[in-house]
Amino acid sequence: MTDAIEPIPPAFVLVRPQMGENIGAAARAMLNFGLERMRLVAPRDGWPNPRAVAMASGAGRVLDAAGLFDTTAEAVADCTHVYATTARPRGLVKRVLTPEAAMAEARELTAEGARVGVLFGPERSGLENDDIARATAIITVPVNPAFPSLNLAQSVLLMAYEWGRQTIPPPAGAPAADLATREEVERLADHWEARLEEAGFFFPPEKAAGMKLNLRNLWARMPLTRGDVQIFHGALRQLVRRRDTGG
Repeated sequence: MTDAIEPIPPAFVLVRPQMGENIGAAARAMLNFGLERMRLVAPRDGWPNPRAVAMASGAGRVLDAAGLFDTTAEAVADCTHVYATTARPRGLVKRVLTPEAAMAEARELTAEGARVGVLFGPERSGLENDDIARATAIITVPVNPAFPSLNLAQSVLLMAYEWGRQTIPPPAGAPAADLATREEVERLADHWEARLEEAGFFFPPEKAAGMKLNLRNLWARMPLTRGDVQIFHGALRQLVRRRDTGG
């Protein structure tokens, strides 16, 4: 029996980033979704950058561990699969994926032991063809074609979110024991229908059956807890009591 492979999360490679603030914001976005492997290629203002540290706000450990490289080739040298975030360049034929599809594929690859890198270009011009040529596939975000430019940190956030969505369990909803049973919802629907009938709500008579059906459907599709059901029962009783007493 062989030992299970410990997946290595993707490395996010910021190629020639220009603003320390964007590097810090990218670090925050990565850590929000469980990613800590940042690599920097020739940042314009040098490294380390105090503005990046200030913007990271709690994600400093991502910056502390960030790798610094002179070229894109060096930054992805150990990767088996590389994705480039960009609009499709002319003259380079590659697979084009959405963020969702790319990160789903990346999850499968890393589970098999692959090492994945994701390239992000500089704020002003994006990745150059020399960078993209080293990628195995392209990630393109479906945005407004009249304004396709994304801020560096925004692009990192989108990719990190899709990775996290594939790997981080969603928050639990209401405990099953707290949800109202179908019988409890049915009794609530009966209660309201009876009181509305007394109040002459179902009028004209030829439309009454359809109105009752629509109300029954409304109650059934609401995700009611037992507490919700009790509130609706209590509210109706109070309304009827005030009507009967003239209050």
